[in-house]
Amino acid sequence: MISLRHLALLLAAVTACLPAMAVEPGARVDDFRLLDHRGDSHRLYYHADAPAIVLMVQGNGCPVVRQALPALRKVRDQFEPRGVVFRLLNANPQDSREEIATEAREFGIDMPILVDGGQLVAESLGVTRTAEVLVIDPRTRTLAYRGPVDDRLAYGAQKPAASAHYLADALEAVLAGRRPAVARVEPVGCLVDLPRHEPAPSYAADVAPLLAAKCAGCHRPAGIGPWAMTGYDKVRGFAPMIREVLRTRRMPPWHADPHYGSFEGDRSLTEAERRTLVRWVEVGAPRGEGTDPLLAVTAASDEWTLGPPDLVVEVPAFDVPATGVVDYRYPRAANPLDHDVWVRAIEIHPGDRAVVHHVLAGVDDPGAGNRDFVEQLAALGGYSPGRNPLPYPGDAGVLLRKGAGLRFQMHYTPNGRAVRDATRIGLYFHATPPRHAMRLKFVRAYDLRVPPRTPDHAVTVSHVFDRDVVLYSVMPHAHLRGKAARFTAVHPDGREEVLVSVPEYDFSWQSVYQFREPKILRAGTRVDFLMRWDNSARNPANPDPDRSVPWGDQTWDEMNAGWIRYREMLPGELAGMAHRGRTSTDH
Repeated sequence: MISLRHLALLLAAVTACLPAMAVEPGARVDDFRLLDHRGDSHRLYYHADAPAIVLMVQGNGCPVVRQALPALRKVRDQFEPRGVVFRLLNANPQDSREEIATEAREFGIDMPILVDGGQLVAESLGVTRTAEVLVIDPRTRTLAYRGPVDDRLAYGAQKPAASAHYLADALEAVLAGRRPAVARVEPVGCLVDLPRHEPAPSYAADVAPLLAAKCAGCHRPAGIGPWAMTGYDKVRGFAPMIREVLRTRRMPPWHADPHYGSFEGDRSLTEAERRTLVRWVEVGAPRGEGTDPLLAVTAASDEWTLGPPDLVVEVPAFDVPATGVVDYRYPRAANPLDHDVWVRAIEIHPGDRAVVHHVLAGVDDPGAGNRDFVEQLAALGGYSPGRNPLPYPGDAGVLLRKGAGLRFQMHYTPNGRAVRDATRIGLYFHATPPRHAMRLKFVRAYDLRVPPRTPDHAVTVSHVFDRDVVLYSVMPHAHLRGKAARFTAVHPDGREEVLVSVPEYDFSWQSVYQFREPKILRAGTRVDFLMRWDNSARNPANPDPDRSVPWGDQTWDEMNAGWIRYREMLPGELAGMAHRGRTSTDH
């Protein structure tokens, strides 16, 4: 007699091998987020206030798609002024983002093509062929129509003109609050190669190791995650939520476009890893056989992850009220050392992570000359949720002179409970002076003004290096209206290099993007920092879309703060590296 557990395993395995079933009109369409062929981020129900959303399945080289595009454009031109949103979706495993962009240029595709590299969206929608159109009603989050644009195209033939205009008729019905008279028509297009016989992922071998490596660092007892991944039972209970945050890419909290660069501390999932986790949830989150690696997840420790510091400095304690607004605090701390030291790393331990939004740690050195106040304030580094401490790269450090003190910027956010925060800073020193002084450049525009009711306002600020430098990291910073960011190096020969692109900026996670391979920038290189804001009502975090927003410290104001950490190259260093054929600055 088969047990219930073995029956569940059998059903999960059988389900995993079944072909994807088409979502029929009237069925729910779940939210998702994807990047398009240009690297911009799109979330489906960002357009929740639109009367309808149209998705057409695109595929490179498909003649049916190319022939259907003019009819789609005609419908788009008719209905886009009435608020309907049009997007294309490419889930072909053979089409790279560069190839999709090339196809868009060659065939004049002027709509965003969402790149579904993991095929999770296409699979959930039951996509089988390109050129199929899906009409989604955002008010009910349901599918209203699926099929071709019209009846003009057939395999190997096409009529001079369409006699049935399925898409236009469906949109007229949806905009009138009615169900389309024709809601389902078999599509005509090229087959999309979706996985049809995938085995169910193993919890012990595939799922739990991924969660332990990419998620449990925050999702552990006393960690910053809202719940702890302490074993299968806990994960199983949150499985539907795991699927949602993976499909909308809210988790893991890493926002760099993988198309550009490689970074230390990268918390992202590959498309294959994301697919493994989502597929496991969708087949019922089976326990299966094998040991549970998550049982070894331990509570967050107050120990120093970089080892015992050479010096621990306590930030003066502060009583955070239960409610209200706390202005930025700028406390000082004395330097107890009677000699100069070179700092190679810092680690910041907030006294209460629930109320400490971020910390900047720097030097208070009257003898530092005319250095920028903010650059001096953040010279040592900082803390924000999810940010892991990293030693300064290469043979570089920050000088802390015996006559200098320490100064901090503390941003507190009350959370309903009055607490006393006593944050500690651990400093780690070089045994001998390093070859290079770590430097920090802060680029910004204090005259910032984000117009009201504007979904995409952009400002670029720049810095030109007058010496050869080694670039180690960059960090964008904005507030609740922050939408996207990008750092680009414009080299002296005019060549542009995207250093990092952050298509979905998230104020809750202030990431530093430290290059695995530092960048050599020649004298005359300009670094452009582009920040974009969404000051529209569609931004759920927007405090007031009717406000013209200036620069300001508090989150209801805005910033375009770009942090650039680098060192200057020594005389003759670049020539010596070229002579030795070196390409890396990690020495």
